[in-house]
Amino acid sequence: MIRSVVRCAHVRGRSHYSSVAAAAAANQGASARLDEFRTLETNTDRHGPSTLGRFYTIPAEARKQIFTYGGLPKSYERQIKTFNECCLMVRRPAVEIIELLRVTDFSRPVNRFVLYGEDGAGKSLTLAHLLHYGYQQQYVLVHVPWLPNWLKRPKETANANSVEGSLDLPLDGAAWLVHFKNQNGALLERLGLTVSRDYVWTKRETTPAGAPLLALVEHGISRAKFSCDVIAGLVRELKQHSTAGRARTMVVIDGYNALFHPHTRILTENKVRLTPDRITLVQPFREITRNDWTNGVCVLAVDRLALTEDRMASNLPLYLLYREGFEHLDPFVPIRVDGYDETEFHSCIQYYLDRKWIQTSEPGFDVELKALSCQNPYQLMQLCASL
Repeated sequence: MIRSVVRCAHVRGRSHYSSVAAAAAANQGASARLDEFRTLETNTDRHGPSTLGRFYTIPAEARKQIFTYGGLPKSYERQIKTFNECCLMVRRPAVEIIELLRVTDFSRPVNRFVLYGEDGAGKSLTLAHLLHYGYQQQYVLVHVPWLPNWLKRPKETANANSVEGSLDLPLDGAAWLVHFKNQNGALLERLGLTVSRDYVWTKRETTPAGAPLLALVEHGISRAKFSCDVIAGLVRELKQHSTAGRARTMVVIDGYNALFHPHTRILTENKVRLTPDRITLVQPFREITRNDWTNGVCVLAVDRLALTEDRMASNLPLYLLYREGFEHLDPFVPIRVDGYDETEFHSCIQYYLDRKWIQTSEPGFDVELKALSCQNPYQLMQLCASL
């Protein structure tokens, strides 16, 4: 609330007071309009029912650390660049998980949350909101922005060093380690985590027990040949550190159901498609989503777009995970992500108007957009995008 102290002159007092009062009223009106679709609360731990349907801004420094190497859909990144700010809407699925994490007993086996819903409903941005929450709450982030990329379009393949008959994806593994270091480097230095045993790579290359955990990560970055084995060791160490109470870990994976698809698009020398269990890079992320460790949480999104072939008719976890994936995660907490409700849709329209992304004064334009988009966030963004 803006408080104005007005001292009126003897002659011009009346007109001066009127102009100041009008300006104050205009400012209050602008604040009221701003409150309809924005919240100044950037502490994600305080997001709750009072902030639902409102946009909050992620600071540039946090965005750089969390999302430089992935985590935001490319179409949303283009919109961020256009609007010159990174804003996320506070939506019910993210708030529900945050509220559950507040009352979680972390001495028990990790909870697994599975996000599901229609294409374009906002699963990836819900994960982005939770990543920001984990970053603010000092979780070690184990984040895979879009797992199917490894099984559809690998940068390079090589025969596995440690598992006969399997393939490594060395460049993809090294790129993920760069992403992990960017998100967690400063936190790992503060926590002082070390490796629990010797890792022997060659006769001359070892990572000895007691070395900083970051040394293991940096070895995988500098020696991409060993990146997949480094990730397997890193996941093993993080599970041990979390269970011992030395760190708290948040696992966030988008397109998780690709792990259990019958085959990938990676071919052997005989032109036979490999199954995901023969790709060494993805196996550590299957292991870390087991509930055999404590002091952490897994937030996973399943999506029809993650499948390597035809999309399945249903978006329910039972269908997308297949029997193997469903039994692997059972028990888990399903969280449905729906399209915008009335409040969220109105908030999004007001945000686009504020950013001058929608420039119209015709009555009923929002009703038309609602009908055309069916209140689907992605469809609405596409309808409002420039031609």
